[in-house]
Amino acid sequence: MSSPSRVVRRVIVSCLATTVSLTASASIAAADEPSPLARLVTHAAERLQTADPVAASKFHTGGAVDDPAREDAVIDAVTAAATAHQVDAEFVHRVFRDQIDATDSLEHSRFAQWKIDPASVPRDAPDLSSLRNDIDRLNEAMVEDMADAGDALHAASCPSDLAKAEKAAVAAKQLDELYARALHFAVHDYCQGGPLR
Repeated sequence: MSSPSRVVRRVIVSCLATTVSLTASASIAAADEPSPLARLVTHAAERLQTADPVAASKFHTGGAVDDPAREDAVIDAVTAAATAHQVDAEFVHRVFRDQIDATDSLEHSRFAQWKIDPASVPRDAPDLSSLRNDIDRLNEAMVEDMADAGDALHAASCPSDLAKAEKAAVAAKQLDELYARALHFAVHDYCQGGPLR
């Protein structure tokens, strides 16, 4: 016959084992959940992926990578959209400036590559105006994502959520090292903004 103390010990051990199991299951479930910033960062990655076709279009037509007038128009449009969606316009201006700079850097890298290796120049290039329509749609989607993810952008967990979303986007979009670095730069300042309060 077991003594009362042995019974108590067994109950305690059983409870501890159950707690450990439940904690581990909860941790695994949390790890499997997508980041609340996943949609926003995925759209940022997709916008970056327009850099190659845009660069090819500019290269074939003799255009320059830098287009200040176009960049100003983009910033004006996204800040107006930010106000409409009740998102801090200064925050949107800042992060889209990073997004544009990251994209321009990718385009410059392609121009440099094609200049010294003409054989690597794409034979065909999409129409620039069509590409810009796609970019404008992504811009609008990103502002909407920022509105939807406002609480996550302000949360203490934002840095870890951002890192998780960034890692997932790199894998899902199969970004190479250069594009992964560009994505990191484009999103590095996300955890300082969100909807107006």
